[in-house]
Amino acid sequence: MTQRGIVLVASVSIVRDDKVLMIRENKPAAFNKWSFPGGHIEYGEDILYSAIREVKEETGFDVSLTGTTGVYNFTSSFNDQVILFHFIGEVTGGSLNLEEEGITDSQWIKTNELAAIADEALRDPYVLQQIIDNLVKGKFYSISLFNKQQ
Repeated sequence: MTQRGIVLVASVSIVRDDKVLMIRENKPAAFNKWSFPGGHIEYGEDILYSAIREVKEETGFDVSLTGTTGVYNFTSSFNDQVILFHFIGEVTGGSLNLEEEGITDSQWIKTNELAAIADEALRDPYVLQQIIDNLVKGKFYSISLFNKQQ
């Protein structure tokens, strides 16, 4: 199998009252799998804007990005190289609305219970377990690492 390409993705852990919002996807690459809201960064799109846009599309929430757990590099099930920028965010408006195709459920999960989610239930367990580990340990970095485009 050959590599198809490089895919840039932004995702967000929305944190509220020591709980994190997870969404359940029902898409070809993620049938009945839990993940954080997120998706592809469009060509020419600012990474931070992309993260905020994807959250709005998938959950209905407006968010403010407060930090990052890091940048993750892995190979997807479609054999793409994925570079994932993962952020921490808090709700600033909107309301939960799961109307995007392929999003079937959501759940607020206590941060200290995230590690108990079975690998089989996660979209990309290798990378999601790294993110979860950083969330549980409180390993966050300043959002200022990402420069906004002018």
